[in-house]
Amino acid sequence: MGLFDFAEGREGYYGKFGGTFLPEILHATIEELKACFRECKNDPSFWREYVELMQSYSGRPTPVTYLPNLSAKLGGAQIYVKREDLNHTGSHKVNNVIGQGLLCKRLGKKRVIAETGAGQHGFATATMAAKFGFDCTIYMGAVDVARQRPNVFWMENLGAEVVAVTDGQQTLKDAINEAMRDWVTNMADTHYVLGTACGPHPFPEMVSWFQSIVGLEAREQILAQTGKLPNKVFACVGGGSNAMGLFQGFLDDDVELIGCEAGGHGPESHQHASRLAYTDASLGVAQGYKTYFLQNEEGNMNETHSIAAGLDYIGVNPIMAYLWEQGRVRFDAATDDEVRDALRLVMSTEGLIPALESTHGFAKALQEAAKMNKDEIVLINMSGRGDKDIFTVADALDDNKWKHFISQKAAQYAQEKNS
Repeated sequence: MGLFDFAEGREGYYGKFGGTFLPEILHATIEELKACFRECKNDPSFWREYVELMQSYSGRPTPVTYLPNLSAKLGGAQIYVKREDLNHTGSHKVNNVIGQGLLCKRLGKKRVIAETGAGQHGFATATMAAKFGFDCTIYMGAVDVARQRPNVFWMENLGAEVVAVTDGQQTLKDAINEAMRDWVTNMADTHYVLGTACGPHPFPEMVSWFQSIVGLEAREQILAQTGKLPNKVFACVGGGSNAMGLFQGFLDDDVELIGCEAGGHGPESHQHASRLAYTDASLGVAQGYKTYFLQNEEGNMNETHSIAAGLDYIGVNPIMAYLWEQGRVRFDAATDDEVRDALRLVMSTEGLIPALESTHGFAKALQEAAKMNKDEIVLINMSGRGDKDIFTVADALDDNKWKHFISQKAAQYAQEKNS
């Protein structure tokens, strides 16, 4: 099954999901973007330029790493990890932003805007803007600004303006809304570098296309290392870009694909961001597209919660929603407690520090791997590295030494300021 072969005659739709629901004022801009994207997809030299730039600038291909200690400790399947954390800027997000940066150059735009939750997309976009010479504005919920301060520091020092959004829940969905408002106002010279595979067409397809480099590499690498395909492939799912990237390498194979959502405090708490695993979501239209959203009966969006700033999004990628309805992708959810436990285990056993988002995939993969046979293979997408989460992780793990360090630094800063 080819990824974009099931649009059923309507461009931008995957079954009943997707579409382009935007104000009329953006019609010309989105049509220009669609035309440019189609041109890029049909131009082999564009993809070659993209791959070459990812190799020379970001360090691709990222490796697939075998985890022998963890595999032996669990006593089940052999565990492998696709190392997107080794990309420049520390996550898979750079794959998409470099691709959109090249597209933006073809469009002749001089300014880019982006939304970000965990900060990795904003960090990557600011990096791309600095490299290509674009002006850059990043919208980030005020709550996420507070809990992802290291990434905010890098964005600002790379030359981007970071705008803290104080509307709504002050998280990712609110940052997207604010970025959309900016785009409407400044569409003549501005390209919106949407960070995940959501939003109006062509963004879900475009972001998935750039992220497909992950799955193409991973399929070739796992075959070279093991001589066979994995039995199960796991990836966390917020909007869905890293999962779409990895899954595309195995869509046509007899491989089970599992998307891992944010279970938060559990299904009964209603403090989570699980759209499909807990089946709390319903079909709706928001932020330019149709998919499953966490919303009430009036269509107002519910509050979400996740220990990971990048997974508390209200909707889900429309292509992924279609694949779920067709039974091609299975969804599960990891609670905050399961994520903490998995993070401790992975760090202490293998010396890897996955981002809290990525650890959702680890949490469910490790549970299932322990029950599988030793000749079976599990592949996990480590979509980002956890050093960006040091404040959140230290708090989540109740690390008293870190708390003492922060208190000391705050007292020292206050003393120096008043002296």
